[in-house]
This record gives sequence, C-alpha cells and structure tokens, in this order.
Amino acid sequence: MNTVTVSPKFQVVIPRQVREMLHVKPGQKLRVIAYDNHVVLIPVRPIREARGSLRGIDTTVEREQEDRL
Repeated sequence: MNTVTVSPKFQVVIPRQVREMLHVKPGQKLRVIAYDNHVVLIPVRPIREARGSLRGIDTTVEREQEDRL
C-alpha cells in the first residue's frame, strides 16, 4: 500500500506504480469523488475508448412500458 503526503497547496503525487497501472498521463483529467469517508480518483477516458466494449450484449431484453416513455 502506498502513502502520500498532502502538500501545503493540498496537492498529492500519485505513486508511480498506481500511475502505470492505470495508464495515467501528465495533463490527464481525473474525476474526484468523496465516497464514504474516502477520496476516489477516476481517470477520465475519451468516449472513443469505450467503442466496442458492449459487443455481444443482448439488446432483445423486454422492458416495462413505463421505461420506454
């Protein structure tokens, strides 16, 4: 487990191991979420990276009439 220190400007450095694992690059945006007394950083990815990620999904699932409105 990595530990970071908050600077006087409230900045932190993401450890190299974590940056490499998540493929975070300089200048990339991260979404910051406060969740259950935790801070969560989620890399913002271009929508193009999601292309093809739902291949093979079953789109014939019946929905309730009220969901279609």
